[in-house]
Amino acid sequence: MKKVLFILTLIAAFPAIAQQNMERPVVNVTGEGTVKVEPDEVLIKSRIEHEGSSAAEVKKQNDEVVNKVIKYLKSQNIDEKNIQTDYMNLNKRYDYNDKTYSYVANQAISISLDDIKDYERIMKGLLENGLNRIDGIQFKSSEMEKYEREARKKAVLDAQNKARQLSEPLGQEVGKAVSISEMDYRNSQPVYRMDEAVEMSAAKGSQETIAPGELEIKIKVNVGFELK
Repeated sequence: MKKVLFILTLIAAFPAIAQQNMERPVVNVTGEGTVKVEPDEVLIKSRIEHEGSSAAEVKKQNDEVVNKVIKYLKSQNIDEKNIQTDYMNLNKRYDYNDKTYSYVANQAISISLDDIKDYERIMKGLLENGLNRIDGIQFKSSEMEKYEREARKKAVLDAQNKARQLSEPLGQEVGKAVSISEMDYRNSQPVYRMDEAVEMSAAKGSQETIAPGELEIKIKVNVGFELK
């Protein structure tokens, strides 16, 4: 009987405890942590595209170049897991001026290079083997998780510092954190884009055609602190 009464007492007390927790003073702030690193990897978003009056012919041309490109990459010791087909299309187009139809075959391939120093050589070889579109270049770090953790720690400490700045003028102190959530994660990095003319010039000579700069890793958190 005593156990039953004790349980009923706890149940009756829960609303009061919850109300008390809801009424405690809290300051909510957003903290931001940023880490800048030098990228050591690169992702090439490429596309092979052909257009003509015969669907079978443009598909054949495209497949031949795709085959050459993949064979070239393997000959350069690029791991198969770093070569990925994103999509394949064969579309029919209508020219309203000439009132004629044409067909366009394209295949998008993502190529990951574990060493950014290989970029110039690999890009030159890709263009020489028939690749005719570059949709974008993205720089990456091989230690992304490490830098994300560092940015996350900076974000939490930044939130704590902001909470103190808000509470000190009021003569209050910041207590323990009562809630923490990651609001927004954004891996902001430079992106290098090329049109067809630049692609062809990149195939000539050994000039440098990219400037990787710094990779910015940014984390945002929302933290609620008790106010004393």
